[in-house]
Amino acid sequence: MHTTFETLDWVIFGSYFGVLLLTSVYLSRVKVRSTREYFVGTGVMPIFAVAVSVLATSQSAATFLGGPEYSYSKDLTFLGFYLSAFIAVIFVAYILVPRFYAIGAVTVYELLENRYGMRAKKQAGVMFLIGRLFASGARLYIGALAISMILFMDIAPSHIALSIAILMFGALGYTYFGGIKSVIFSDVIQAATYVGAALALMVYLYGALDTDLPTIMGILSEDAKLRTFDFTFTGLNGGFDIYTLIAGWLLLNIAAYGLDQDMTQRVLTCKSAAEGARSLIYSIIMTIPVAFLFLVIGLLLYLYYHHPELSHIAGEPVQSFEGDKITILMYYILHEMPAGLKGFVTVGAIAAALSSANSVLSAMSSVAIEDLYRPWKLSRSGDTGEAHFLAAGRLAVLLFALSLSLMAMLSYYWQHATGSHLLDFALGVMSFAYAGLLGVYFAAIFTRRGNERTVGWALVSGFLTVLLLQGYVLEFFGSGLKVGFSWQLVMGTLVSFGVMMVGKERDA
Repeated sequence: MHTTFETLDWVIFGSYFGVLLLTSVYLSRVKVRSTREYFVGTGVMPIFAVAVSVLATSQSAATFLGGPEYSYSKDLTFLGFYLSAFIAVIFVAYILVPRFYAIGAVTVYELLENRYGMRAKKQAGVMFLIGRLFASGARLYIGALAISMILFMDIAPSHIALSIAILMFGALGYTYFGGIKSVIFSDVIQAATYVGAALALMVYLYGALDTDLPTIMGILSEDAKLRTFDFTFTGLNGGFDIYTLIAGWLLLNIAAYGLDQDMTQRVLTCKSAAEGARSLIYSIIMTIPVAFLFLVIGLLLYLYYHHPELSHIAGEPVQSFEGDKITILMYYILHEMPAGLKGFVTVGAIAAALSSANSVLSAMSSVAIEDLYRPWKLSRSGDTGEAHFLAAGRLAVLLFALSLSLMAMLSYYWQHATGSHLLDFALGVMSFAYAGLLGVYFAAIFTRRGNERTVGWALVSGFLTVLLLQGYVLEFFGSGLKVGFSWQLVMGTLVSFGVMMVGKERDA
């Protein structure tokens, strides 16, 4: 039996959106005079705020719901993903960030302009926009899915669309007027909200178990739920074994933290390269315990449902909602979460979704204007002023809000057609654009090969390699091979890098 929102839940829900309204109005008072201020600020953002913003951007509703699902059904090996993220952040902080600051970049793709020419920057920008449209549309859909289940008790297309609108209007409230400064400070609010909700849920679940901590640890150890590292090769299907961590997952994190404008834009708001690097390192240090928190929730849910002697709950849960598989946390929210906590956890899921939605609007707009529109406009009329580009930036925010909303609705039908799990769905779609970008950037940084022509071919070849390795494509061609998206990313990156090696160095 699904539990509905009660008065206390609606009070919490309404209060949260009241805070969103007040803070968005306050932060929209930020005076912005140029696109540089709108997209990367004035180089004075506090390191801590930037670090929290990167943390918030890296999390989403997929993490909020998918993290507990992983530890509930498996163990703690998902933590290895964040070990690879730590290594990736060190690489980005000391190899890429100084290069971005040295050229005064507004977007990360300006590095390719310096190395290969204007066309290379434009091609990378287009690839980012395509990949981010897919990835962030999927994230937006997952957040809307959770809202629809809780508020409307169904996942009808009309209610999914309404839930998408709720999230997108919340994101626009911060992004449209104040730009990146408003986004960063709002991310601090969102991070505090969803971490607070997760902590409250963990404390409640622990109190619902009729036992003590040593007993809990003993049972989890006996059930092999505390394994952190997997040293057995799980094959090309993917997973979180140590071999995949230092291959596909490491590449994914390098791309996410260093080649994705969505994340790196925040780092470019700091005063210097050194502060930008420190903000990245601080963010991953804070991210690891947050990720662990969600995994602990999953372990407590495992004890709650699989050890009735502790919870006095009879029968295992059937993780299904209107015929679709749902995560264990969503099942708990829908069926058993008490009033008050249900409202708090709901706004926590919304906060996680908003923290990724508002940031992507700013990131996509910055690439569209700075890397694509500005060069084109200036080539036609060189006397165009900053007021024009600032207005264009705000218009781009609105257009991308509409595009992401449409992509989120498409994701609704995409997931139902492919049967993808939520976390896999959100992470896997990112690899389409990342494969090509990784190959191009590795060639740019570590070799003297490649040119404008090969950049375009490398980006497309990386994208197509990942596409051809999708399960539904392999199945269509009658192949029994299954390749997880972490290994799809490795193969796509190798193909993209190989294409770059074919190209001769650009003439001086």
